[in-house]
Amino acid sequence: MPIDGRSTIVRVPKAGELIAASLRRQIITGELQAGEPLPNEAALMERYGVSRPTLREAFRILESEGIITVLRGAHGGARVQAPDGSTAARYTGLLLQYRGVPLADVYRARTELEVAAVGLLAAKPDDRIDTLSDLVERGEAVFGDVHAFAKHDTEVHRAIMELGGNETMAALAGMLLDIMDAHNALYLSSRAEQDRPESTSALRAHRKLVALLRKSEPGAAEAFWRRHLDSVERYMTGDSETTLVEVLS
Repeated sequence: MPIDGRSTIVRVPKAGELIAASLRRQIITGELQAGEPLPNEAALMERYGVSRPTLREAFRILESEGIITVLRGAHGGARVQAPDGSTAARYTGLLLQYRGVPLADVYRARTELEVAAVGLLAAKPDDRIDTLSDLVERGEAVFGDVHAFAKHDTEVHRAIMELGGNETMAALAGMLLDIMDAHNALYLSSRAEQDRPESTSALRAHRKLVALLRKSEPGAAEAFWRRHLDSVERYMTGDSETTLVEVLS
């Protein structure tokens, strides 16, 4: 044993894990396209020199990652599906639940990512601002439906991240928004009557953000959006120490 007390034992991946890694690489690189069926089991067993149980272990791994779907029955088989954020959000939610993370922590992380994206947008105003403006104005059509407007509001937040141009930040923010969607649904379902003040405030904030972005004032746009998101966090979480276990379970 080394003097620092750490084990030097190396874990050897199982055959199913190695096959899953090979197929995953083919999916990620586009060699296997979304919607395509994987080669049949007999062909894959011959290619990798493994038994059916080992191959199906690889399928279970990839299915749990959301990059293949397996249909059972005579006309079944494995088919490639494009990765999306829902699987990542589910695992992220589980990790945060396990750590007992307060809901407010998720809102604050979202704030930091979105404020950065707003800065990127404001630094170089172009037709992306028109795209965001068009989306914002669609909120008028669903203004009277609180549930529909809540979904629209989430779309605006996603668009800000995507239009910011940093795909890594957008992916991370997408996971957080998926988690927050669960809280929004819980919040709305707990209210006997719905009114419009929060929708009014959100629509007004969306429009003001677009105006600041058009002026190419990164500092002003970032400061305004931070204030808005801070107020959203206070409204949605208050002084509560609610954890994600209570929201996502």
